[in-house]
Amino acid sequence: METNDWAKLQEELLKAQLGVIRNYLKSVEPGGHERKSSQSKSLSHIRIITDVLSAAGSPLHVSEIIRLVSERHGITLDRESVVSALTKKVKKGVTFTRTGPNIFGLKET
Repeated sequence: METNDWAKLQEELLKAQLGVIRNYLKSVEPGGHERKSSQSKSLSHIRIITDVLSAAGSPLHVSEIIRLVSERHGITLDRESVVSALTKKVKKGVTFTRTGPNIFGLKET
């Protein structure tokens, strides 16, 4: 391998290593704490949806849930993801009920 080819290979390896390090640093908050994973973000979306349904006091269509979350929290939720997440919770018998097509409410305690 020629010196020039070897140098280019080393440059590419170093760029890849630097990319990994930068991604790691982005995932760490100041003070050395790792940021929450995408799973915890999903949980926070579920908490926000729970708050919206609690404030409404009755079941809401998924479109209304998404609209209220957007108005109150400035977050745009993906419709299919919301329906999927809520349907999974309904099937597990946790927190939510389904009262009609894409209409979800809070399970009474």
